[in-house]
Amino acid sequence: MAKRIAEPAVPVQDTEPDGPRLTKGERTRARLVAAAEEVFGEGTYDEASIVEITRRAGVSQGTFYLYFPSKLDIFREVVRDLGHQLRMRLSVAVQGAETRAEIERRGFIEFFTFIEEHPEMYRIIRQAEFVDRDSYRAHYERLAAGYVEGLSKGMAAGQVRVMDPEAVAYCLMGLAEIIGMRWILWDGGGGRMPKTVVESILDFIYHGLLPADRS
Repeated sequence: MAKRIAEPAVPVQDTEPDGPRLTKGERTRARLVAAAEEVFGEGTYDEASIVEITRRAGVSQGTFYLYFPSKLDIFREVVRDLGHQLRMRLSVAVQGAETRAEIERRGFIEFFTFIEEHPEMYRIIRQAEFVDRDSYRAHYERLAAGYVEGLSKGMAAGQVRVMDPEAVAYCLMGLAEIIGMRWILWDGGGGRMPKTVVESILDFIYHGLLPADRS
C-alpha cells in the first residue's frame, strides 16, 4: 500500500488550494490522523499501536497525547475524517449538475475514485462496527443525509420517481460499496473501476430511478 506520510526531509504542505493556511498544530494533528489511517487500514484495531502511528507521523508519543487522549479517540477521528473527506469530494464532484441522472453519474465515479485512493477505508469502517458502533452508524447516517436531501429534490422536480428517499439512499449506498469492494479491493486490491461496470450500474440506476415516461 502506498504511503502518504511525507518523509522528514520533505516540507509539510500547510495550505490547501484556495483554502486557509494551517497552523503548526493543525499540521501535526493532520499528520497523526493520516498516519493512523494507514496503520488502522493495514491491520486490526488491536494490532495498531500509538508507537507506530507516531513513528509514521514523525512525532513523539508525548506529542500524540497533546491531541488525542487514547488510541480509541484517534480511531474515531480517522472514521470521522474519512467520511468528511468523502462527502466533500462528492459535493464538489456534483456541483453544476442539473439533473439527478448526471448527479448519480458524477457521484458514483467520484466515489470509486475516492476508494481507489483510500482502499483502507473499507477495513477501517468495518472495524468501527465492533470498535465504536456510534462512529460506525454516524458514518453512514451523515452520508445518507445528503443523499436523502438530493433525492428528495429530484423527486420534487419530477426527475426521480416518488419513493421513500431514505430507503433509496441506502440502496444506492449499498450498491456503490459492494461494487467498489468487488472491483477495487478484491484480487489483491489496487484495482481500477472498469468503465463498462460503471455504465452498467448507471443503466440499472436510471431505469430504477427515472419516471416511467422518461428515457
